[in-house]
Amino acid sequence: MRFSFQTQKKCCQTLARVGVWHTPHGPVETPRFMPVGTLATVKGLTPAQLQTTGAQMVLANTYHLHLQPGETLIEKAGGIHQFMGWKGPILTDSGGFQVFSLSELRHIREIGVTFRSPRDGKIIELTPERSIHIQNTLGADVIMAFDECPPGKADYSTVAAATERTYRWLERCIDAHQRPQDQALFGIVQGGIYPELRISAAKSLIDFDLPGYAIGGVSVGEEPALIREIVQITAPLLPATKPRYLMGVGTYREMAITIASGIDLFDCVIPTRFGRHGTALVRGERWNLKNFQFREDFGPLDADCPCYTCQTFSRAYLNHLVRSQEMLGYTLLSLHNITELVRFTQRIREAILGDRFIEEFGHWLN
Repeated sequence: MRFSFQTQKKCCQTLARVGVWHTPHGPVETPRFMPVGTLATVKGLTPAQLQTTGAQMVLANTYHLHLQPGETLIEKAGGIHQFMGWKGPILTDSGGFQVFSLSELRHIREIGVTFRSPRDGKIIELTPERSIHIQNTLGADVIMAFDECPPGKADYSTVAAATERTYRWLERCIDAHQRPQDQALFGIVQGGIYPELRISAAKSLIDFDLPGYAIGGVSVGEEPALIREIVQITAPLLPATKPRYLMGVGTYREMAITIASGIDLFDCVIPTRFGRHGTALVRGERWNLKNFQFREDFGPLDADCPCYTCQTFSRAYLNHLVRSQEMLGYTLLSLHNITELVRFTQRIREAILGDRFIEEFGHWLN
């Protein structure tokens, strides 16, 4: 089997677990944070730099790559791995998140979603079949089912309709999938903030016996406390023999809390977005490197961090780069921030293996 998931250790006090997700382009040790590379690039970093962060799997986006440069060109280049120079596993989002994020530029019908391109105004028709075809052409290891992601504060009837449509679209995605041997199709559990919809959706998706499952529609406008409730209800219902992926989540607390509920994989744009705005993630805190307090601080950003940024440059130098709006500053902070979040999930992994999860990370669970 080219795809398999093995649980190596379970926490005796929570549902947290340690595992390995095997893919055609290598293993992913879980729990693991995954950097986002929407346009086949993690912003500001080369693949060689990205590899030093400890990242194992990265994300790219079907909708945006379809717009530019187009899946056909990427296929001609040898597929997305060859095109972007990343040798490890890659996951492509289906374009379903854009159903939420581009709500003013799209129209939802049963057949699919019509978008107006923000680039040139061109009309784009994205259906479950089209999304899967694009992802098959791109060639990522993991591809996502096309889904409807409703806003976090949508009413019950709206969310129920979106959840039911997501189920019907998953059936069509499965039928359209042409490369099941080398691309794992993940289904997405929707259901908004309504427990009964989440439970029903999770139970329905299990029947498809897919290689993996994701929880979507969180961190889209609902209160943070509801993310915890949603995951605590949903994650235990998903198969223990398959990887569980929480989409769009990547803060320290949210990852710790949801790992305790059995989640294995995470992605978020936070580390590079913060980096581009001069913000560093340091031992659970957010530091604005523009602040005057760093101007004459010649110590490393984090003396315990092994990243190139922390091992080479001072806080004063980073302050200088950020205040001067030098691109190097944004690159160095992004490099550190990704390393920090990957290391956070690695430390949790080690704590679970050593039966120290609650002892070392229990303060994040409150």
